[in-house]
Amino acid sequence: MPRTDPSNLLVLGVESSCDETAVALVRGGRKVVGSLVASQVDVHAKFGGVVPEIAAREHLRILRPLFDQLLEETQHTVDDIDVIAVSQGPGLVGALLVGASFAKGLACASNRPLVPVDHVHAHIHGALLGAENDEVDIYPLLALVVSGGHTNLYYMKSPVHFELLAHTLDDACGECFDKVAKIMGLPYPGGPHIERLARGGRPEKVTMPRMVERKAQMAFSYSGLKTHMAQLLQKSPKPLDGEFVADACAAFQREALGQIVRKLESAYTSRPDAKKILVAGGVAANQYFKELVGRHLRLPVVFPPLAYCSDNAAMIAACGWHQYVSAPPASEKDCHLWDVYSRYKFEDYLCKG
Repeated sequence: MPRTDPSNLLVLGVESSCDETAVALVRGGRKVVGSLVASQVDVHAKFGGVVPEIAAREHLRILRPLFDQLLEETQHTVDDIDVIAVSQGPGLVGALLVGASFAKGLACASNRPLVPVDHVHAHIHGALLGAENDEVDIYPLLALVVSGGHTNLYYMKSPVHFELLAHTLDDACGECFDKVAKIMGLPYPGGPHIERLARGGRPEKVTMPRMVERKAQMAFSYSGLKTHMAQLLQKSPKPLDGEFVADACAAFQREALGQIVRKLESAYTSRPDAKKILVAGGVAANQYFKELVGRHLRLPVVFPPLAYCSDNAAMIAACGWHQYVSAPPASEKDCHLWDVYSRYKFEDYLCKG
């Protein structure tokens, strides 16, 4: 059974929510003992996006060998694991079921507690992996998760308190990057390619609509921006001029990320006691976004190490550690009485008022 000293608890994280199969061992919620990620990008690239059925089959194929590899590389055994944490959702149901079934089976076989983890919340803890500062000193904070599937903004009073201030009304930010890139004929995933082209572009040369302009409306929206880009490219002479493409990418990127900065400013106005802003998720790897946030926001901003921007299991283990230490399951039965979920029911999560 788990050790009594929380700082020594070794948590196994299992992640299979989308197109990365990942396992990790994290001690004390911060120290990464080992982390392995098997990406499916090459598998889905030919389709221009993730195919759920293929993703689930790839997880099923690779998860057990990846787990065995993790134990071998870290020189640990199942007996060394104190707690098992796994992505419960949101994500692709078939993909989530693979990871959840594996974790439940391992927990039953090894008589270890099992902690279901919210994938989006886990991204936030991924940004703190390896950090040396005392966590007590960073709360309350504003936490932004911006990725291919999610654009959520939270106010956090503690590591396990998540007050949802805003979420996307339609597409996620990273999803919009991928869709616009596909329209332009760029490879999947599209975000890095748009960022690269935008470096040589002049954003002022191409007009973009301002999304969710009213500061009082705490929400994100990307569907209109995606449609605008599709219409702009459709009306442009073919073949597309390289200079125009760079300018369009720069203008699109500036607005796509600019609306996030505007909402962060509004959130700080409503939560002035926040000490820091924490940015997590795949889009956190965008260098222009880091520069934009640094120029416009008054609070210190924390970005995750590059290895923990995209989906990984170390963030699942870290979040699971906090949940377990805060409120361990009352019984072994409680560990397994839950199911995976594909999407948020935002009406249950969004703060009122």
